[in-house]
Amino acid sequence: MRVLITGATGLIGSHVTRLCHENGIEVNYLTTSKSKIEKKDKYKGFYWNPYDREMDLKSLEGVSAIINLVGASIAKPWTKSHKKAIMDSRTETAKLLFDVLSKNDHSVDHFISASAIGIYPSSKDKLYFEDETGVDDSFAGRVVVKWESAVNNFQDIGIDVTKIRIGLVLAEEGGMLEKLKQPVGFNVGAPLGSGKQWQSWIHIEDLARIFLHALENDLAGTYNAVAPNPVTNKELVKCVAKNMGKSVWLPNVPAVVIKTMAGEMGRLILSSQLVSNKKIESTGFHFRYTHLSNALQDLLK
Repeated sequence: MRVLITGATGLIGSHVTRLCHENGIEVNYLTTSKSKIEKKDKYKGFYWNPYDREMDLKSLEGVSAIINLVGASIAKPWTKSHKKAIMDSRTETAKLLFDVLSKNDHSVDHFISASAIGIYPSSKDKLYFEDETGVDDSFAGRVVVKWESAVNNFQDIGIDVTKIRIGLVLAEEGGMLEKLKQPVGFNVGAPLGSGKQWQSWIHIEDLARIFLHALENDLAGTYNAVAPNPVTNKELVKCVAKNMGKSVWLPNVPAVVIKTMAGEMGRLILSSQLVSNKKIESTGFHFRYTHLSNALQDLLK
């Protein structure tokens, strides 16, 4: 089997690529940097420029599935230009892939795309499943709606579509955990806002395994990628501190301070999503990291 991966060198993509190779799956990847193109038997790079509508068609040769992980970081300041990059990097790339597949011969029959639990309205008491019809009235919610709409179009050309709604990713080399470790390491970590907002998290290895599981089992539809036991923000901060041998003694950071400092992004920082993973588990997927404590023991060792 050979797959085409967008965002293959990113945090999630690098883990998915490694798992593919470990399971005998060859990988083509798309890059906007010609200097990053490699040509190996099982790992081949191809140039694309979604904004100029360019893509090397050789990237599709022998490919039966596309794993779509491209997207500008939401962790950078939400300036007007970066908000556009966040949206376009998800929607315009999908549109280019759709146009290319619509107009050219190919062997792709499965499109697996990242998405986000940010689509669910913020709530401290509602448990969200994949069939939820409500959408969070925020920039993050609007991004996910347009992102998934662009991905759904592939069904119109006979390609099975899988959307993986990703929760808070915990990884050793990046993501939210890296940002939490910095203040905690200086003994200045503190819960954000009320600290009661739910954080539906997932270990990076389990997340990569979900993408591979969807690929190998031909899953179609929408699946939440979150661990079985969500925690509150307060519990998350305390557990990180405990595993780092630090203490949390400062008072909570007031919501008004976060909104003042982070602007529109503050709403995302303070949002609460209690999300179910029962659907992915019902397909036979088994999480290796079910509790925050064992996930952090692995990542902070």
